[in-house]
Amino acid sequence: MTVVTQVLVDANDPAFQKPSKPIGSFVTEEKARQYESEGWQVVEDKARGGWRRIIASPDPKKIIELAAIKALLEQGFVVIAVGGGGIPVVEDSAENDDLRGRPAVIDKDLATSLLACDIGADLFLISTDVEKVALHFNTPDQRWLDRMTAAEARTYQAGGHFGAGSMGPKIEAVLRFLENGGEQGLITTPENIRRALDGKTGTWIVRA
Repeated sequence: MTVVTQVLVDANDPAFQKPSKPIGSFVTEEKARQYESEGWQVVEDKARGGWRRIIASPDPKKIIELAAIKALLEQGFVVIAVGGGGIPVVEDSAENDDLRGRPAVIDKDLATSLLACDIGADLFLISTDVEKVALHFNTPDQRWLDRMTAAEARTYQAGGHFGAGSMGPKIEAVLRFLENGGEQGLITTPENIRRALDGKTGTWIVRA
C-alpha cells in the first residue's frame, strides 16, 4: 500500500534562507538566467558542465499521515511511505491545524529515519549505490567498514569522511534513528540486501 505522505517542516527553518538542493535537469547559463528572472535561485555545477535550480531542504519534523501508516502496518500491509522525502508542509498558523505546502525538497533518508523512529522499527536499512560505507572513499587509502558504533560513526563524520552530497545524509539518518531508540542500521546496495541481512556484507551501525 502506497501512502502519499506529507511531512511537517518548520516555516522558519534556516534552510529556506539558504537553498542548497539541486532540482531538475542541467541547463545552459542562458536558461539559468531565465529561471533567475522568474524567482528561482540557480547554481553552476562546473564538474558536470551545467546549471541547475536549487531549492530549500528543511529538516523533517513530523509525519502527518503517521496514524494511517501505523494502521496499515497493524493490518499486515507492506507500506511505501515518505517517497522522495515526502511533501513539505508548514503549519498555516499557530491557532489551527491547517497545513500549507512549501516549495522544498526534504532529504529522503532523514524523513525515512523519522518514520522508522515513529513506528518503532527494529532495523533501519538504507539501500544505496555502494555495498559498504568506506573511510577515505575513492582514495588510495580507502577502507571498507563492516561495522561501527554510533560513537565511531560520529567521529568519522566529524573527520569529514562522509560527503554532504553522498554518504553524509545517510549516516546522519542512521545516527538519528539510533539516538532516538533504534537498535541498529544497515547500509548496502539493493542487490546485496539479502546477503547483508545474513551478515555477509554491508555496513552495520549499532548503538554501542
